[in-house]
Amino acid sequence: MTGEKIMVVDDNESLLEELREILDCSGYNAVIVSDPTAACETARVVSPDVILLDLKMVNMNGFYVAEALKQSEFTSGIPIIAMSGYYPIDQGNSLLDASRMEACLKKPFGILDMLTAIEKVLCDSRKCAHQAQAEIADKD
Repeated sequence: MTGEKIMVVDDNESLLEELREILDCSGYNAVIVSDPTAACETARVVSPDVILLDLKMVNMNGFYVAEALKQSEFTSGIPIIAMSGYYPIDQGNSLLDASRMEACLKKPFGILDMLTAIEKVLCDSRKCAHQAQAEIADKD
């Protein structure tokens, strides 16, 4: 871990603070967002490496936030990990596929499960970036 930025979007302020502490202590740079309507702008400004996104929030459904993030040219490449205790989500669920999120965590989730999901998504993201660079180099 080299201080990657992890943005967490959830309307539960106490959970946000807990996740910030865990992520910071784990070597990440945590950015927390409690208002889902501000998530897209914050992501554009902060340019996080991964976004942890709650799916059930009061002001805006996390699926709408994910769709807006994926439609923006500035944030479309940022991997999203869904977090939910409400929606019946798992890796093979069409809801997860439809929203184009890379992984999901079912609340309540353990610290190791969260850190493992983040590392897997970061690793996959690095592989994709490396492959893209290799393809560009091959064309030159």
